Amino acid sequence: MSVFTNVKKEDLKKLKGYTKLEPKTVYEELRLQKDGGTLILYTSKKLLVQGNKDAIDKISKQLAKVGIGDYVPVKKFKKETGTIIGSDETLKGDTFGGMVVAAVKADKKVREQLAELGVVDSKILDDKEISVMADKIRKIVTCKIVSLLPEEYNALNKHHNVTEILNKLHHDCAIALDPGKHVVDLYPGCKVGDVQEEKAESKYVEVAAASVLAREAALKQFNFLSVRAGFAIPKGSTHVKLALMELKDRGLDFNNFVKVKFGNVAEFLK
Repeated sequence: MSVFTNVKKEDLKKLKGYTKLEPKTVYEELRLQKDGGTLILYTSKKLLVQGNKDAIDKISKQLAKVGIGDYVPVKKFKKETGTIIGSDETLKGDTFGGMVVAAVKADKKVREQLAELGVVDSKILDDKEISVMADKIRKIVTCKIVSLLPEEYNALNKHHNVTEILNKLHHDCAIALDPGKHVVDLYPGCKVGDVQEEKAESKYVEVAAASVLAREAALKQFNFLSVRAGFAIPKGSTHVKLALMELKDRGLDFNNFVKVKFGNVAEFLK
């Protein structure tokens, strides 16, 4: 997949010979297709080019030639052999929410399909684009996703530290998909996996796919918690004090919304 930012709908009028397709989500402004390649323009002004390698290269060169948008380099995945199980996690550093770990299993055929879909590290994608990509991934892979709600995470955290929880979740997800070589996106204290590698989501397509599924599950969890709380739950940990105050004012149980052992939560509850 190729990624271009700052693309306007009218910019794509410069392209000739493309077939216009119906957008598949409300977040898509335009969808075009030509010679095995698909262009998807999102309302965020991000343009994704998907398809087989030759089509992506050809279209990307054409876009650069006519000056459409800003090209965002995407690292190429490693060439792999055999069956790989890639796992990744999210919400580890968020005050609100619990923990999500996802794993994806792929052989040569599935890897080729993931590459053609344009799977990339989830950090490259906007929230609006995540659900679209996750739906496509689920249709072609065997996967395992564990999404712990705050109360489930806090119950484990009473007797196990964060690293122990992560090690267990990554291990459990990999075992559920066994056999295969387990590749883990390295985190401090990681003691699981056959391969432990930093930024594995940008090196292994299976870990990239897992990162997308994990983030989608996290977004669903935040939506659920927002409905449960009656207000929008914030991501991250730097701007959450007002939300913590809102929980308190509404008389809600912190155990059901936040990681109660986090320093900022413990300080707030004093």
